[in-house]
Amino acid sequence: MATERDNRLTRREILASGLGMAAALGLSGCWSDGARRAYPDRIPVRFWHMWTAEWQAVVERIADRFNRSQARYEVVPLSVPASGADAKYLLAITGGDPPDVMAQWNPVLPTWAENGALTSLDELMTPAERAWTERETYPVFRRAGIFRGRRYAMPLGPNISACFYRPDHFRKAGLDPDRFPEDLETLVQWADRLHQFDRSGQLKRIGFLPQYFTQFAPLFGGGFYDERTGALTLNTPPNRRALTFLADYRRKLGFGNVIRFTSGLAGDTSGGVDWPFLSGAYSITQDGQWRIEQLEKFAPHLEYRTAPLPPPAGGRRLAGWATSDMLLVPRGSRQPQGAWEFIKFWSGLERPERAAEFYLWGGWLPIADAIAYAPVYQSYIQKHPALRTFLELAASPNLVAPPPVPFQAYLVDHISRAEDLAVRGTRPPEQALVGLEADIAKERARRKELGYAD
Repeated sequence: MATERDNRLTRREILASGLGMAAALGLSGCWSDGARRAYPDRIPVRFWHMWTAEWQAVVERIADRFNRSQARYEVVPLSVPASGADAKYLLAITGGDPPDVMAQWNPVLPTWAENGALTSLDELMTPAERAWTERETYPVFRRAGIFRGRRYAMPLGPNISACFYRPDHFRKAGLDPDRFPEDLETLVQWADRLHQFDRSGQLKRIGFLPQYFTQFAPLFGGGFYDERTGALTLNTPPNRRALTFLADYRRKLGFGNVIRFTSGLAGDTSGGVDWPFLSGAYSITQDGQWRIEQLEKFAPHLEYRTAPLPPPAGGRRLAGWATSDMLLVPRGSRQPQGAWEFIKFWSGLERPERAAEFYLWGGWLPIADAIAYAPVYQSYIQKHPALRTFLELAASPNLVAPPPVPFQAYLVDHISRAEDLAVRGTRPPEQALVGLEADIAKERARRKELGYAD
């Protein structure tokens, strides 16, 4: 039975959780921003993020632009190692010294919101700002960052998967690159003509390797959460069809054959230069919009195109799964209003035409037409028409966000585990989904024993 703690973690529980993670990661419990102040007479707004390398420079550039745009606040950015960012956050909350604003993309927001570790942005937004967010942003953004009817984070842009394909491979196989398949059945037929095998039957090139159950379930008309009822939808007919398709496709190519092929490819850490698509290992592959900028940098002369992943007969067009980079305000922030001013500045809620430039710097997709149709963004699209596919997807009502349940990380991990069991042939898809439902039921029962509502 829930007590007056209202399903929040106690200070001791947060501390234990944070220290446990910190110990496992070899982190110190003493944190220091150690940042140099450029405007020591202003109110500091401490900003934690997890971007590194070229993206860290982009984030610092955005912070600098904000600091030069007004004279009250100074955003002081700090790049926190991704492997320890969540533990550091919990320790800071427990110690009463959290950052003022944080960028986050891990599936932790519902958990943190439930445990009282976040400030609801509803407390900071004016009625006009709330109305703009609900009216102008794309459908998937109206859902992202929401937990139990309250907004706890402002999305910066979705991470969306679409098809990148090689027209040179298409032409050699006698396929028209100007007429990408509009249904999944035709795509499979074309992929069969694009696969290449050696004399022993081993794969030399994969025409197309469908993957990610989270991506295919919405295409088949399914998904994992019913927004109207708030119920999880796991072992449903559309989801079974989607997972069966993935497993059958992998079986046709050969489970071992695919594993040998993929394990022999150069590792790619999303940096671009080792992406197997560049070497021609894949004719068609699924990936995100950030690849467009990387292709310009590492393979400027490569001919490629993009297209939405087509649905099966009876499925949903422009459907898929979209995660998002988000900005949040920790509970206990010393400068929540300064944090909110920075969030509005970066996200485009305030002066979207100005923010359009920031989205281009980081390769982010816009959250609203007001950003997408800003002159600077349209100029970029003219030079990079492959981005149009992702803009079309971003605005689609058929994109789904991760279910806003407080055990979101557990759920996403077990959805991936069910897919792995099915595509490796370890379990039939039906049994994999039965097992997924059973695992989630056990987790919910465990949470209820601990006093949580769900």
